[in-house]
Amino acid sequence: MLWVVEGRPETSQCPRCGTTRQYAKRKKFVSTEEEDHAREVRASMLANRQGHGDAFAELDSFTEMERQIDDVGPSDAEYLEGSGLDADAVAEAGERAMEASGSKSRKERVREAVREVEEATEDAVVERAAERGVDAAYTRKALDKLVLAGEATENRGVYRLL
Repeated sequence: MLWVVEGRPETSQCPRCGTTRQYAKRKKFVSTEEEDHAREVRASMLANRQGHGDAFAELDSFTEMERQIDDVGPSDAEYLEGSGLDADAVAEAGERAMEASGSKSRKERVREAVREVEEATEDAVVERAAERGVDAAYTRKALDKLVLAGEATENRGVYRLL
C-alpha cells in the first residue's frame, strides 16, 4: 500500500490488516507540506502500478477537477425544478434543518470530535460525536473512511487528522 502519513509518528498501522511498522523503516517516496500534493503523487503511483499512468497524466489535478465539478451537468436548482420541486422551498428547508442540527455535517462533527478529545481513540471519538447527535455506527464508518482517504491516520488505536 502507498500511504499518506502526517508528521513523523513512531509507528504507522495498515488500515486493512492492522499490522504496525516503525516509521523509520518505511520507504519514503515524497515529502511535502501540501496534503493535496501528497494525494496527487499517491494517485499517480497507483495509476502507474495498474498500467494507467498515461490516462492519469491526461487528467487535471484533483483540485482543478473539484473546481470544474460545478460546471458539469445541471445545477441543483435545474435538477430540482426538473423533478417538479420548488428549488427555493428546498433550500429554505435545508437551511432550517442545518440550523436545527447545529449547521455542521455529521462528517464535520466527527472531525471535530477527533480534534477535541485528548486521546482520540475510537470509543472516545464515538462518545464525543454522540454528544453532537452523530450515531456510533456512522462515526465508526466515518473514521474508517477518513483513514482510507488519507485524511486521518490511526496509530495504536489513536486517530489524528492530517
